[in-house]
Amino acid sequence: MADGTARALWERYEPVHDLVYFAPEAHRAAEELGLRGFWMGYFALRAAPLGAAPPSVVTSCFYVFHPARVTRALPDAWTYAAPADVLAAREEAMDAAMTRLFGEDTVGSAAFAEAADLAWEAAAAADTRGRVLAAANQAVERPDRPAARLWQAVTTLREHRGDSHVAVLVSLGLGPVEAMVLKAAAGESDGPFLRETRKWPEADWAAAGARLRADGRLTADGSLTPAGAAVRAEAEALTDAAAEGPWTVLGAERSGRLAALLEPLARAVEGSGLLPPGNPVGLTRGTYPAGA
Repeated sequence: MADGTARALWERYEPVHDLVYFAPEAHRAAEELGLRGFWMGYFALRAAPLGAAPPSVVTSCFYVFHPARVTRALPDAWTYAAPADVLAAREEAMDAAMTRLFGEDTVGSAAFAEAADLAWEAAAAADTRGRVLAAANQAVERPDRPAARLWQAVTTLREHRGDSHVAVLVSLGLGPVEAMVLKAAAGESDGPFLRETRKWPEADWAAAGARLRADGRLTADGSLTPAGAAVRAEAEALTDAAAEGPWTVLGAERSGRLAALLEPLARAVEGSGLLPPGNPVGLTRGTYPAGA
């Protein structure tokens, strides 16, 4: 199904997944667990399916964060809340956030339940060999409530795609900082926002830019060269190809139906004001505000 299906679905489920980072319900859940600050909540909520993973494992899985960013949050987070408690709180928070944002009538509708079940079927079909975050999320028990079920399903699909993207970056020899510099140079994310939030020193960022200029992938002013644009296009195409499996199993008609059901939900998140500027995930259809 090399027809854009994987990318089209990603652009619709990514904003829904992102509620776990930016919805006030997620922040409250983290605070009530005793987690201190945004980043401890971020790493605990996202890494909880892995169990009490050490910072080295989380740094490896998440790929683009400086180890110091991770070690400020983990393993301390697990002294405040066990991963099982974080998972339970995450489910409750996402159910509440989606109910508030989309409305009780929408969340209680037959169409919403259909979206949740289609997404769950796709997530269950995902090949998680070599995809650690996806496998951990796929193992989470199926929630009874449609909102929580939909969120968990799209999160499994999102981490499946993300794990695939990391594998592609490694295969292309693109380290965490090089990958982010190229993304920013392509105009898909704000460079200073990525560097600061992922806690990379300016010297490391500058060194990655120098390596990319030496490789002929960046111009002197930091723009993509044809070679840089080609490697970015290759990375995205390979990621899309690696993410096709769940949609091949679901089939073109039902994948299209899920995309249509997710579209108004994605637009509701995009219009909510919850998503920050800087576009850290590089969505290209105007999901995130531009700039830092």
